[in-house]
Amino acid sequence: MAQNKVIAGEYEGKNILLSKQSLFGKEEVFLFTGFTKKFPLNKDTVSSYELITEEHRKSAVSGVSRGLVGGALLGPVGLLAGLSAKNKGTHTLAIEFKDGKKSLIEINEKLYKTLIKSLF
Repeated sequence: MAQNKVIAGEYEGKNILLSKQSLFGKEEVFLFTGFTKKFPLNKDTVSSYELITEEHRKSAVSGVSRGLVGGALLGPVGLLAGLSAKNKGTHTLAIEFKDGKKSLIEINEKLYKTLIKSLF
């Protein structure tokens, strides 16, 4: 199940929620930075994003695993097996904001579809 949160980088631990615009009833994705502070994740605030796929995870993990674990027999295999377990409906994205800050987010299917539409 998706956390709908920033899992690394700037704003780590902050929630990402879907909210309706009152004027048109349009749904928008927001990053909550404080109790009442939020800003939309859209083409005005996000300069680029990249969907992190299993291939990204595996290549990054294998490089780190070889470097850090080295001779451990099951370390890299166990780590890769854990990371390759699929979470259906969960999407991980690397986002770069227009102010240069970067975040890694994990969101569910509904948030993902809404976010992609707003970034198009």
